[in-house]
Amino acid sequence: MSTQFNQSRRDVLRAGIALGAWHLARPRVGASANESPFQIGCYTRPWDKHEYRVALDGIAQAGYRYAGLMTAKCKTWVLITVDSTPEEVAVIAEEVKKRQLKTLSIYGGDFPVARSVEAGIAGLKTLIDHCVLCACPHLMLGGTGDAKRVKDYYKVVAECCDYAAAKGVGLSVKPHGGKNATGAQCRQIIEQVGHPNFRIWYDPGNIYYYSDGQRDPVTDAADVDGLVVGMSVKDFLPPKDVGVTPGHGLVKFKAVMDRLRQGGFQQGPLIVECLKVGDLAHLHREATNCRRFIETLVKETS
Repeated sequence: MSTQFNQSRRDVLRAGIALGAWHLARPRVGASANESPFQIGCYTRPWDKHEYRVALDGIAQAGYRYAGLMTAKCKTWVLITVDSTPEEVAVIAEEVKKRQLKTLSIYGGDFPVARSVEAGIAGLKTLIDHCVLCACPHLMLGGTGDAKRVKDYYKVVAECCDYAAAKGVGLSVKPHGGKNATGAQCRQIIEQVGHPNFRIWYDPGNIYYYSDGQRDPVTDAADVDGLVVGMSVKDFLPPKDVGVTPGHGLVKFKAVMDRLRQGGFQQGPLIVECLKVGDLAHLHREATNCRRFIETLVKETS
């Protein structure tokens, strides 16, 4: 664990709980010695002009074993939110299982910190509970673009870290604009929260996107050493386009992976977030080719 954390007795106990959660977050049950330490999956986002079952079909048919639940054609656009009922989430979880997929990451949108810290805590705990219903070990957060809410937002996160750890769910924040647009900013947030069950979900496409193409994620990745637990596999083309199939944009994925692995990211989820938009046949081709691209990438960086 980083020496930046104050090693009080409470911190040591918290670290033990959290490390246990991250261990649970690595779906290695039944893994053979030849199996990759990285789990390659795909979010529902590329299919979000369609309802989520179409997305899950597309993910499974493209040969992925793991799914990320993000956006879909539904009343809230974000598939699972603080307002989702346990019954609704249970149905989604069952649909994932029907396709012999495992959910590795959920993005649940915002929690209501704008109302109050207490409401934010209740909301974030609800999202954590939704992860449990989906047997999902990672809840990925987008941070907040409201500068007035930054302090309260991460106070909520800090208050929920132990709760999430006890449930076997790891919390993470991704580069997503505002005060968490770069690896360095995300590192600062992690250090401010100061809990080992809160880490970084890296997103190289967003590093380019929120810097208007000026900040190379290969360089940026040096700022997140020891903190990355998963990655949104996302590419970028100028001026402001992330609707790009990975491997067809500016992101130098091999160099990014080499740098992340140098910094300690030796295993975990690699989940495709975006593909080039098109009809279902097009998405199937892009999703399949992207899976093969990532499989090759992992072999080349092992």
